[in-house]
Amino acid sequence: MKLFKCQSCQQILYFENTVCEKCGHRLGYIPETAILSALEPDGAAWRALAAPGGSFRFCANADQAACNWLIEAASPESFCLSCRHNRMIPDVTLPANHAAWQKIEIAKHRLFYSLRRLRLPMPTRAEDPEEGLAFDFLAELPHADGPRVMTGHDNGLITIALAEADDAAREQRRVAMHEPYRTLLGHFRHETGHYFWDRLVRDRDRLEACRALFGDDRQDYGQALQAYYANGAPADWQQRFVSAYAASHPWEDFAETWAHYLHIVDTLEIARAFGLSTHPGLARGDELDASVDFDPYRAAGMAPLIDSWLPLSLALNSLNRAMGQSDLYPFVLSAPAIAKLGFVNDLVHAT
Repeated sequence: MKLFKCQSCQQILYFENTVCEKCGHRLGYIPETAILSALEPDGAAWRALAAPGGSFRFCANADQAACNWLIEAASPESFCLSCRHNRMIPDVTLPANHAAWQKIEIAKHRLFYSLRRLRLPMPTRAEDPEEGLAFDFLAELPHADGPRVMTGHDNGLITIALAEADDAAREQRRVAMHEPYRTLLGHFRHETGHYFWDRLVRDRDRLEACRALFGDDRQDYGQALQAYYANGAPADWQQRFVSAYAASHPWEDFAETWAHYLHIVDTLEIARAFGLSTHPGLARGDELDASVDFDPYRAAGMAPLIDSWLPLSLALNSLNRAMGQSDLYPFVLSAPAIAKLGFVNDLVHAT
């Protein structure tokens, strides 16, 4: 994620900000240029200080305080480049659903920031009815014996259970499933890994190269997950996989690796924006020295990303522990896991 500032008063801004707290300007994100801009009224539209001469209006979901992205005023679209991928949202007349959906949209917009930075193909269902990327955000039925909403991916349709926006419920599930990390953004990153496996691996004749690293995806998926939930990951999973769940099936290995790749590049980008570097005085050599002096989203190979990420994640984990919090990145990257991350890096830069 980039660091943003108000073009009117130079105040530093968060990606999700809708108003500059210093000067009061309305703010809107222009996805085509990846800029959060201060705005001034222009009749029924808005003029962006970061894009002189342009005229914009807000995504329709801004009326629900669920989006701050802009559309060109002349566009026939009602929804922004992120929200037009929504197929179904919950009943937002219910306050609890509305609040949960707003949290989900924050995570989804951060996901789309990354996917657009990587210049990945993302047709909507209107553009590609068979294989376009779409999202359903579903609430559980009020009946106790009703079917549960399961987060997952099915041929371009990603379902996110609304309950995942409930911090207490999500933490309960994390503990019950023995996971070290579970977030809304993590769900989005993981599930889009399944989508881009279809688009970038299966559909672009990279199956054999992928299987050489991740294993044979033709093994029965249902049986593999059943075995994983019954027996857990193999004892040596940390030597081969980025997470325990990645050991369940090659598809899950790829999706987990994809998610971790997005974790890494996006965190390194904000570290670069803040000028963060590490040089611990206690270290004997320079193996823990790191400075992100490159654009992580445009890294030609995995080596510079890993060289920066390993020291930085150690520092971030240490900062979290100093605040009594769990590790920010509670994972150890083995050589095989790094090789898989490199495959993902090569894949996205070949598009």
